[in-house]
Amino acid sequence: MSKSSLIRSIQNYTSTFENEELNKSELLGLLEDEDCFLRSRLAGHLTASCWVLDGSGKVLLMHHKKLDKWLQPGGHADGDEDLLNVAKKELNEETGLVHFKANNEIFDLDIHTIPQKKDIPEHLHYDVRFLFISTNPEEIQKNHESIDLRWIKLEEVEDFYNREESITRMVQKSLE
Repeated sequence: MSKSSLIRSIQNYTSTFENEELNKSELLGLLEDEDCFLRSRLAGHLTASCWVLDGSGKVLLMHHKKLDKWLQPGGHADGDEDLLNVAKKELNEETGLVHFKANNEIFDLDIHTIPQKKDIPEHLHYDVRFLFISTNPEEIQKNHESIDLRWIKLEEVEDFYNREESITRMVQKSLE
């Protein structure tokens, strides 16, 4: 996925969630900046993440060590314009999954604040999210970036693990 195809995908993306339409506009604005794929763009930069389902009504979440939150796997583009490729790489690195099916279409668009950490100021992550289906859920293995990694029933995500608006939105999309 090139930068131009990413722009087209975002332009063509539709959502019934009002805040996603706002995110869409801001993401398109960010893509006008030549440094948008670099984390050195301190005000904010593009990231990619994975909403991973197991086919039986569960989603894979990781207890993120730095943020101390249950989140979907994902990470920085670090100059890679192919955000689907970034998501696949992050999925493998953070969960050990190698057997999965990827949906090439955008699943969700989110912009969220990352708090200041040491010499890195508070900044925004412009997150493009893709849907994955694990074909071997048992192969998960956490890495150094997480405290824990679990398959969670979709109906239990919001109450037990995370009340983040964007997580709730992805749960709702998965249950439709």
